[in-house]
Amino acid sequence: MIFLILLLLFLTPCVSGTFVVNVAQTSYQAEENQNITLEWTFSTRTDTNFRSISIYCEMSTESRPYVLFHLYKGDELPESQDPQFAGRVQWDKDVLPAGRLTLHVSRLRTSDSGFYVCAIRTPDGSNYSICWLDVTEFNLVAEGGT
Repeated sequence: MIFLILLLLFLTPCVSGTFVVNVAQTSYQAEENQNITLEWTFSTRTDTNFRSISIYCEMSTESRPYVLFHLYKGDELPESQDPQFAGRVQWDKDVLPAGRLTLHVSRLRTSDSGFYVCAIRTPDGSNYSICWLDVTEFNLVAEGGT
């Protein structure tokens, strides 16, 4: 419920039918302790200023949402990040003005499984896209060990 309220507040001022956010994959699979890169693309003009981009990403489970990443007008807001992700999320600043958001999540945990939603706002509009990440326990036997 909190997620929906925040998403509506984030998107309401400038929803546009032509602004599109896509996720590179709708579903990701990984094992605990691995690293993964989640990627979203969005429509942008070549003259889009980095300082005009705002992003709000969270991981949502059955129990509650967790803030994964928050960027407001080009400034990262690490204080809003959930402690579960502190120090484990990196992003590529250089590709953002070109319409790509890449989030690198390291040292995955099984508790990182859930839906990942990123809402992106630029002067051209706002939109969001969702993907699923399933993190399973590392299984030494399945990896050929004893």
